[in-house]
Amino acid sequence: MPILPALAIQFQCLFPATESGEERWRWFMLTVQAILVPITASRTSNLLRAIATLFGVQIAPSRYYTFMASVKRRWGSGWEVLWRAIPNPLTEGRLLVALDDAINPKTGRKVFGCQHTFDHAAKTNQSQYPWAPTMVTVGLLKVIHGRWSCLPLAFAFYLRRQTLRAGCIRVRGEAVVFQSKFAQAVRLIAGLAKVFGQAPILVVADSWFGNNGLLKPLRAALGPRAHLLSRLRVNAVLYEQPTATPGAPGRPRKYGARLGNTAQLAAAVRVDARTYTITLYGKMREVIAAERLVMLKTLRCQVRVVWVFRKTQWVALVTTDPTLSVAQIVEYYGARWKIEAGVREIKQEIGSAETQTRNPDAVTNHLNFCMAATAITWIYGAHLHKAPPRRYATAKRTEYAFADLRRALAKDLGGEGFGIDCQIPSNATRNLRIPPLFGPPFHGHSATDSTLIRPPVPRRFGH
Repeated sequence: MPILPALAIQFQCLFPATESGEERWRWFMLTVQAILVPITASRTSNLLRAIATLFGVQIAPSRYYTFMASVKRRWGSGWEVLWRAIPNPLTEGRLLVALDDAINPKTGRKVFGCQHTFDHAAKTNQSQYPWAPTMVTVGLLKVIHGRWSCLPLAFAFYLRRQTLRAGCIRVRGEAVVFQSKFAQAVRLIAGLAKVFGQAPILVVADSWFGNNGLLKPLRAALGPRAHLLSRLRVNAVLYEQPTATPGAPGRPRKYGARLGNTAQLAAAVRVDARTYTITLYGKMREVIAAERLVMLKTLRCQVRVVWVFRKTQWVALVTTDPTLSVAQIVEYYGARWKIEAGVREIKQEIGSAETQTRNPDAVTNHLNFCMAATAITWIYGAHLHKAPPRRYATAKRTEYAFADLRRALAKDLGGEGFGIDCQIPSNATRNLRIPPLFGPPFHGHSATDSTLIRPPVPRRFGH
């Protein structure tokens, strides 16, 4: 069975086996398809019109808006379906998880989650403190048809204490309590770790997350299987590994002699630098780098530091996994940029930035829909036999883009798609039941065994 009908069956099992459950499931699938087809921004009103235009399904606006703001939408189970649908999620035996925070600027003053947040990437003609919700986002770094990509896995809205003090904010009927970005990140990573077995997890993040504020609670939740890869600050002080002195009084030393900060050691290790050929930013590049095993007090453990030298600059990378090679450290951190591109895909190409939904549940549901559609696009691409051709190829960029993958998916949706017959019969006023899906049992790939999705027997709904 192709991947799209298999996903439809899995999503079907998340809804009650009742007439209303069938209807909500069908609206769920229609909404996902309307987002996937690249014809309009994913505003709720646009999606409603797209469902009517593309699929011929008329839904009362009030009922559809109520559906989009439903408190009954349990996204946890839905995301597990998508996580298990990722073929071969491990990279060289590890689960590479990218971590970052992002903002989604809005204009509405009553949009849920909005607060004035500093934007370090703001341009000169943009406000440095835009009105926007802040999201802590995690994604899976994976090579798909020769290029790195980032599949969105989960997110959480970050609200500052002063924002929560301004008024009681409730989501899913429960009051929102303050959580730091570190605590939210650990909760998200721990949730997806349960699905991917006992595979080692390498969290790739920028320097803001690269400290013990993330590593300590992450190790408490996942144990030694959790590791961190980040950029190291230039003023971080490094120490030698301690040497045991038999017969010396007192407890053993945790740190050896002080070596100096990152900048001071960069000049010292430059003489030992080697040239490595690494796949970086889509091309094979020669990189000059040097490494050293040291102790780092900000992480309170032994780390491997890699200095990457350019003509006039250098960058220091640090990881708690000493088994990683220099080439792996540089390539994995270079792939971290894909989570930045992934956020842009969700906001601009999928169109989540266009919506001005205000209700907390509606905002949460809408962003989940957009992120799920992005993940489905990449999962679909991973199941293609070959990469789609690039529509706008240049001399410097010939590999396919997310838009090319989305266009190929839209063409497939125009055929059999998810296997849902959306045509309304002349004697009916509601959506049709899903027709029987024929074909052999579906077998694919999973994180823990060789099965992508083991679809249950499709439920038969009554008339």
